[in-house]
Amino acid sequence: MFCAGKNGLFCWRFLIGLLKNKLMKIFSVLPFGLASISSWIALGFQPSVAAAERPAGIPKAFVEVRTVVPDIIVDLRYFGRENFLGRQVDGYTASNCWITRPAAEQLAKVQADLRPFGFSLKVFDAYRPQAAVDHFVRWAKEPDDEGLKKRYYPSVPKQRLIPEGYIADRSGHSRGSTIDLTIVAIAGDAQRQVGKELDMGTPFDFFGVESHTENPHLTAQQKANRLLLKTLMERHGFVNYPKEWWHFTLKDEPFPKTYFNFPTGGASSAPPPQE
Repeated sequence: MFCAGKNGLFCWRFLIGLLKNKLMKIFSVLPFGLASISSWIALGFQPSVAAAERPAGIPKAFVEVRTVVPDIIVDLRYFGRENFLGRQVDGYTASNCWITRPAAEQLAKVQADLRPFGFSLKVFDAYRPQAAVDHFVRWAKEPDDEGLKKRYYPSVPKQRLIPEGYIADRSGHSRGSTIDLTIVAIAGDAQRQVGKELDMGTPFDFFGVESHTENPHLTAQQKANRLLLKTLMERHGFVNYPKEWWHFTLKDEPFPKTYFNFPTGGASSAPPPQE
């Protein structure tokens, strides 16, 4: 069976609801009260950047994702050390998660689909400064610094990261409408643990064919979980990058040719965007 295992019943119900476009009419809505709020706090939910606290140097077209989707979970990997470099990345000067407003508004619709079932989106990265992309390229050219190779690219020689396209001098993230994310449980029961991500077969940012969205060498449940995320995101206007199950870009992105370079903490005079 395609949707099997602990989350099998949820998966089948959700996919059927999406296909029939009658999700909220078919299934009852779970209460979303204090227990869920406590779950958000336990998972690292943080208040969003209020309008009055908006840092200088942030383009008006960008919003902090939690101002539009207050209950979304944010775990910016490049702001910390849990990433393939093993260190904080240039340009990530604050834990703010910026994204263009149209992309944030579509994410809110995905979150609304998940919320009644005790699930949430969890964001690993959204807007990425060009300075961070440049940092990736510099690091890739340093042969003696392997970062967290065993965890993130055990089967790919570091010197092949650029030739094989895992690292490039431009990233869609810098255009502001691309996001890396997964699905996480925010309401627990006998079959699922609060805070546990759905099993997608690989961790975020794993370099290898195992991360290809339709990799055939997955369990039935892993395939179902990836399909669920992809179906939800595509339903609300995003397109998946087929080599990374977590990577989605808004189809009608507002800046398809502009690469921004403002730090996530803002700046009084941010570097100009590049065409």
